Amino acid sequence: MRRVFAIAIVLTACASAAFAQQRPLVTEDPETIGAGLVLLEGGFDIQQDVFYPASGLQGNLLRVPTLGASFGISSIAELQIDGGLYNGLSIKSRRDAPLSSLLDFSGDHTHDVEDFVIATKIRLLSESPTRPAVGVRFATKLPNASNESGLGLDTTDFYASALLAKTVQSIRFVGNAGLGILADPQGPRQNDVFTYGFSIARAVKQGLEVVGEINGRLNTRGGTPPVGTESRGAMRIGGRFTRSTVRADAGLIFGMTSRDPSVGLTAGLTWVFKGFTIP
Repeated sequence: MRRVFAIAIVLTACASAAFAQQRPLVTEDPETIGAGLVLLEGGFDIQQDVFYPASGLQGNLLRVPTLGASFGISSIAELQIDGGLYNGLSIKSRRDAPLSSLLDFSGDHTHDVEDFVIATKIRLLSESPTRPAVGVRFATKLPNASNESGLGLDTTDFYASALLAKTVQSIRFVGNAGLGILADPQGPRQNDVFTYGFSIARAVKQGLEVVGEINGRLNTRGGTPPVGTESRGAMRIGGRFTRSTVRADAGLIFGMTSRDPSVGLTAGLTWVFKGFTIP
């Protein structure tokens, strides 16, 4: 009976009629939120020792609020918009870098908005006892953060990913693999990177999950990649508590490269509600 109850918790948390995979993880579950539903999420990140190779800045980063909205445009598809209003970097060190001559601020602090990402996710196959759920996601990153602040690249990037997920007893496994086409901020070139993600969510009691993931990108170019398109990666470990249509979450972030944070903290809230009727 306990096992059946735990499975029900995970299915409720991941089913299209409630929450798809969201905060504090970034690996995408192929399940969508459901036709006519709206998912809103907000939170904050604190990250230590983040390095920006294009501007040469390194320091502690505060992102607040981090925002996201998903709209269930059909039973198998959703539109996603993610970004943030304030990224503030307390600078600990500076290095000569390709875009450091463009910096336009004084003192040891800089700030800007977050680059917004617009994406579409489509579930191709529902999960069955013998196969995982399968989906695809296409995303475009917009150049909202400026290179004058040192926090942006003024480039537009494109991503395409394949999504898989399977629930085994009380554990939800999710995997992503895809391609990122990243523009070179110094010229008319691009760098194609391999994107990846693998997450686990385990129900431990009613409404409570323990979650973890590894997510990032790998440079595929031989030699030195264009600045700002290098390999990146991070591990996240945390928990989620769901009550009715609201979920609270918190997690720790551990960087996997010298450009990623040495350690970070993230926390936030997610709310799902009926927003509109699909004709």
